[in-house]
Amino acid sequence: MNIYVGNLSHDAKDSDLQKAFEAFGQVASVNIIKDKFSGRSRGFGFVDMPNKDEAQAAIAGMSGKEFMGRALNVNEARPRTDSSDRRGGGGRGGGGRRSW
Repeated sequence: MNIYVGNLSHDAKDSDLQKAFEAFGQVASVNIIKDKFSGRSRGFGFVDMPNKDEAQAAIAGMSGKEFMGRALNVNEARPRTDSSDRRGGGGRGGGGRRSW
């Protein structure tokens, strides 16, 4: 199960998060999302746990828990939607508006 972890400290590292979630079971992977320009944490990440029962226990146990000075938001990650829906902005296309 893929788990979303929000409100992470910007100082948190993948290894910190992995250690915290391993208290609930096997962790397959951890990925803290980083800003592509600065390399600094964006304050959220994902933990993948192969066993659903262990993942549910981790969600229940870590949600609202203080971790590195911040109360975590933890829940099952939703599937990613088409990235074209999230881009925003004007761009060329103009949404049907004529530009000439």
